Amino acid sequence: PGFPSNAVRYCLDEAACTINDLDEVVFYDKPLLKFERLLETYYSFAPRGVKSFIAAMPVWLKEKMFLKRLIYQELAEIGEYDKKKLKLLFPEHHLSHAASAFYPSPFEEAAIITIDGVGEWATASVCHGKGKDITILKELTFPHSLGLLYSAFTYFLGFRVNSGEYKLMGLAPYGNAGSDEVKRFEQIIRKELIDIKDDGSVWLDQKKFSYATGLRMADDALWAELFGIERRTPETPINQLHCDLALAIQNITEEIVLKMALDAKKQTGSRYLCLAGGVALNCVANGKLLKSGVFDGIYIQPAAGDAGGSLGAALAAHHIYFDQPRMVQSPDSMKGAFLGPEVQEYDIEKLIRRYKAKAEKMADDVLFDTVASELADGKVAGWVQGRMEFGPRALGNRSILGDPRSGEMQKKLNLKIKYRESFRPFAPSVLEEDGPDVFDLHTSSPYMLIVAPVHEKLRNPLPEDYHLRDLRGKLYEKRSALPAITHVDYSARVQTVSESTNPRYHRLISAFKEKTGVGVVVNTSFNVRGEPIVCTADDAYRCFMRTEMDILVIGNHIFHKTDQPHWPEGKEWEEEFTLD
Repeated sequence: PGFPSNAVRYCLDEAACTINDLDEVVFYDKPLLKFERLLETYYSFAPRGVKSFIAAMPVWLKEKMFLKRLIYQELAEIGEYDKKKLKLLFPEHHLSHAASAFYPSPFEEAAIITIDGVGEWATASVCHGKGKDITILKELTFPHSLGLLYSAFTYFLGFRVNSGEYKLMGLAPYGNAGSDEVKRFEQIIRKELIDIKDDGSVWLDQKKFSYATGLRMADDALWAELFGIERRTPETPINQLHCDLALAIQNITEEIVLKMALDAKKQTGSRYLCLAGGVALNCVANGKLLKSGVFDGIYIQPAAGDAGGSLGAALAAHHIYFDQPRMVQSPDSMKGAFLGPEVQEYDIEKLIRRYKAKAEKMADDVLFDTVASELADGKVAGWVQGRMEFGPRALGNRSILGDPRSGEMQKKLNLKIKYRESFRPFAPSVLEEDGPDVFDLHTSSPYMLIVAPVHEKLRNPLPEDYHLRDLRGKLYEKRSALPAITHVDYSARVQTVSESTNPRYHRLISAFKEKTGVGVVVNTSFNVRGEPIVCTADDAYRCFMRTEMDILVIGNHIFHKTDQPHWPEGKEWEEEFTLD
């Protein structure tokens, strides 16, 4: 929650510049406008929200009200600079989102939709991008928000708000599509919670929500009465009603997103669409939107959530404030989103010395052939190459890889390596040229932000009692020739891998295809539950040793678990491997 001093130092060091070399420092929203919204909201709902008000005000007054001063002070801790020459800029939150999607996109002109919880006042926007200019056409304002609606259901179904929404999306396919229970839940949502307009704008009945002034998203007792089920608490079992409720809110979310897209098309007349904001990470809705054919092409910012606001804010300043021309690049200007720190040869050698690790350095041909053989034998590999990905998805540089043909791979990865909920699906990385043969997807999806069905020729028929089974009964049914990446509704969150964007990852998958006939691998982020994706070589080795991964590949070095020294547990580990 603190000022990102380490990130600032890294960026300055990587760019080989000082703070004095910068034209401006940009923050991704307007704190004073957000403070205005906070005060007006508490005033409007008074006397509700006194507890929340008392908790929020000290933080705002100490840190956020005086953000300009805080930024200047923290930058001074990093290095000396001329305060008179350094500009601080504060674009609006949804402009930062819109800029993050439009400016890196391959489109000279496009409609732009941003949807999230809330920025300052706006919760969604429709914009028009043309050349270097972005025009905001419409905004939906707080407290009415599709993002907060989805987060309220995330909360009610026992997941953490602002991080568990993707779990809710993954749970939804376990609901029984078209069932009376799903229809009943949808009717309750429409009648009691939300009014959906033709343009995709929404009105939420604030008597049924607590997020505006409370310390939680919704009133547990009121929602339990509405839906006939108690709020699920974290870590408790998931039953069919939870799945059906997840499907109901996912269906409604998809309907709203499609209506917003149709209205954006009407407002702009554009053939292309750019998406950003946290709801743009709902890749199931993205897949439905793509299939609808409303737009000829869709571009989604890979770091669509608030993290991408940093990029959008910088781009908005560059093109709008400083009036700089825009260079449109194909397929986009994100460079595959490989924008993070790079692992160097020295880093690998240092970790080998530090942990007395055993590794073999191989030439490229031997390395790719060896790793492909290990994957084909059912081994699980940690894969660390080049620069780290920017955004929430592992895209082949900080990934854990497995064989998609294995019926046990999903269970093994979830329970023995990721240590997470068993229902969570895994994504496939497929050679871009093989994508249409494996999935019903006829466009590239480099950032794993589109869900598409597995091709019919690869599917297995489902048993007659399939829809009567509970979550676990559905989970371990072998649904296709690639069971490890096929979700319960035959869908998959697809990453297409281009030889031009990520040649080493493409080469590995090609080697795997030579051995198996399948140009697909399982790709999940290199981390365990509750931890961020590994960044450094050191991070990767420690995660590798604390899980049941079989091999680790960093650059051209391969580590086999069976060759490694004894790895202490818990306190013993901390004492033996405390780092300076």
